Amino acid sequence: MILADKIIRERKKNGWTQEELAELMNVSRQSVSKWESAQSIPDINKVIRLSELFGVSTDYLFKDEIEEPEFVDTEEVAGRKVTLAEAHQFLRLKDKTSKLIALATVLCMLAPIPLIVLGGISSQYPHTLSEMIAGITGLLLLLLIVTSAVAIFIYSGSQTEAFHFLDEEIFETEYGVTGMVKERQKAYHGTYTRNNIIATSLCILGVLPLLLSSFTENEVYIVIGLATLLVIEAIGVAIFIINAIRWESMLKLLQEGDYSRQMKQEANRTNGIAAIYWPVVIALYLGYSFLTNNWHTSWVIWPVAGVLYGAVIAVVKLFQKNN
Repeated sequence: MILADKIIRERKKNGWTQEELAELMNVSRQSVSKWESAQSIPDINKVIRLSELFGVSTDYLFKDEIEEPEFVDTEEVAGRKVTLAEAHQFLRLKDKTSKLIALATVLCMLAPIPLIVLGGISSQYPHTLSEMIAGITGLLLLLLIVTSAVAIFIYSGSQTEAFHFLDEEIFETEYGVTGMVKERQKAYHGTYTRNNIIATSLCILGVLPLLLSSFTENEVYIVIGLATLLVIEAIGVAIFIINAIRWESMLKLLQEGDYSRQMKQEANRTNGIAAIYWPVVIALYLGYSFLTNNWHTSWVIWPVAGVLYGAVIAVVKLFQKNN
């Protein structure tokens, strides 16, 4: 197998286009195209760079008689070293999973809406919809939605499992990684600020539907106002999550902020708080509602829990920093 075929094979194995490989090699796409069509041969420095990107030996690339790649261990004794290719792959994965995690979180926030709305309808119009049917239907829908959200959370976590060491371990970066990430960070900074403003505005204005619906005594209008509040808040939270994950993915590679070398030596992260917090809130809501049968007032738990969640995260982070 000649060098051209090996370049094609390894590029496709890594899931890169010619443009992406050209960016990693700091050459034009036409150069990569010529290498793969055997119209030209990369110089020795480029071949060495290709071996580092593909994680194979230079002998494998140079010698036609070697058909199978000879993989090299790029992990040094002093600690892990992140290559430019790994950095690009990590940022792509985080961009993808940020949307999935945001979707799963939105599902968790919207899960109680059917139960709340059906409960309000049954309370206002008991002859149209019985309280038992409303409760059972709403509960089943809540469980289905939460189950879907948990599945998405698990899938998202599995996608970036290979990069978990970036959260906890101290590592070194290959030449060019820091510069590439800083350029991306600089380009994204304006979008990051704008998205935070939009998300914050939505979270503040989200209470308006509930305030407006409180002027009526119709229970249905009140629960619709609450449902609208949850939808608006969920959109704001989704923007926050996507924005934060993208920004933090760059901080992780740069080992800055909460992911600095000093912070990695401190307590465990707060990543699992949501997975514990919201099921507890759901349990409290259902337990209180079934025991007291006060479905018409128990919905207050949700906006309180939403506000309290932000406070819990802030307190945990503050505690970690102070200790």
